Amino acid sequence: MTGFSKFMAAVGLVAATTAVPSGQAPAAAPVKPVTFTKDVAPILQRSCQNCHRPDQVGPMSLMSYEDARPYARSIKAKTTARLMPPWHIERNIGIQKFKDDPSLTDDEVATIAAWVDQGAPKGDVKDMPAPRKFDDDDIWHIGKPDLIVEIPQNHVVPAAGPDVFIDYIADSGLTEDRYVQAVETKPGPGARTVMHHLLTYLIQDVDDGEKLVGIDDVRAGSTETFLNEYAVGKNGDILPEGTGKLMKAGAKVRFNIHYHSSGRETADRSRVALKFYPKGYKPKYHQISLQIAHADNQLDLPAGVVSRSDGYYRFDKPVHVTAIQAHMHNLGKRMCLEAILPTNTTLQLNCMGWDFNWHKVYNYADDVSPLLPAGTVLHSILWHDNTKANRANPDPRNWRGYGQRTIDEMAFAWITWSNLDEADFKAMVAERQKRNSN
Repeated sequence: MTGFSKFMAAVGLVAATTAVPSGQAPAAAPVKPVTFTKDVAPILQRSCQNCHRPDQVGPMSLMSYEDARPYARSIKAKTTARLMPPWHIERNIGIQKFKDDPSLTDDEVATIAAWVDQGAPKGDVKDMPAPRKFDDDDIWHIGKPDLIVEIPQNHVVPAAGPDVFIDYIADSGLTEDRYVQAVETKPGPGARTVMHHLLTYLIQDVDDGEKLVGIDDVRAGSTETFLNEYAVGKNGDILPEGTGKLMKAGAKVRFNIHYHSSGRETADRSRVALKFYPKGYKPKYHQISLQIAHADNQLDLPAGVVSRSDGYYRFDKPVHVTAIQAHMHNLGKRMCLEAILPTNTTLQLNCMGWDFNWHKVYNYADDVSPLLPAGTVLHSILWHDNTKANRANPDPRNWRGYGQRTIDEMAFAWITWSNLDEADFKAMVAERQKRNSN
């Protein structure tokens, strides 16, 4: 090797190679063997088995090699296309750090593909990790709850019939004031197929002196505050340190439910789970979670066309955005969110694919969650596919517009944030800039 070649190899621009006789191809690098027990099982345990196990939402179990082997090609196809695990944040745009991200790394996707390409071997049973343990048959995404509140009685949804919108009010049973740190709402076991969506609200009287900073999602004269939302496939809301919701002793919970018949009579016992901050801890800020940046009023979705809609919402105060979610129905395909700052510059937040079967909420990691100044406009861009190429489209021959039914459409962003005072906002921005510069 010449001196110049040695220099180039040293800086990584070329690699030193062994001379190969003329006309003879270099030997191929050995293929690293990939097995289920050593390489694939740990990936499935972390990102797949929560749903893919007996009596859960996954269509097959992936708890063992014998479970997974018949579906090897399908597992490769779904993971390579990033359809599974269901996490639709686009990886090349915007913020990429989230608290509860089950998605696979590029290396994990490549490992599964290599395993399948090598014939999906089992491997040595001694390499198999210990089975993952689950707390119960219906694990909560937020972890073990401190309190679970159910609707007062079973609601039976007939096999066929019109959509039903109904309210149930339940006593919480809470005997002392507590601050909510995480919350998750879901239908009862076996009732996911009849649940279009479910909203929960706290009913209680809160004195002005007890209200946390930024509580502006309460209508004048109302005793209700929004608690949480469920739609099919949704996880929970995890509030950042310093942000919470006050739940008073004796509070009631209103369940606002939209049922949709599924072809089989089904009984539901919806519930909401709550985790509290430790006793004695009082967060400063109130968490707000609202449907904003609506494009519903402009939905005009002709048959055979992919359509774009835009929505806008202005934050009048400095805000700390902690979670985002898209909301559409069967024609929805994609949503992008950007923040238009008062300086007329644009900050790209995220783009995400849409699947009506997975209403995912994306909880930002604390060190990257957006801090936006007063006057920022949140801009939502949503796409709907009303063509026959959209396999979720129940009738690609007809125009579609806004409506409450499952066969109608919607278009908005569901955003979770806290309003900040100006001094705290500036301090938080300065602290983050200092941390990022180190």
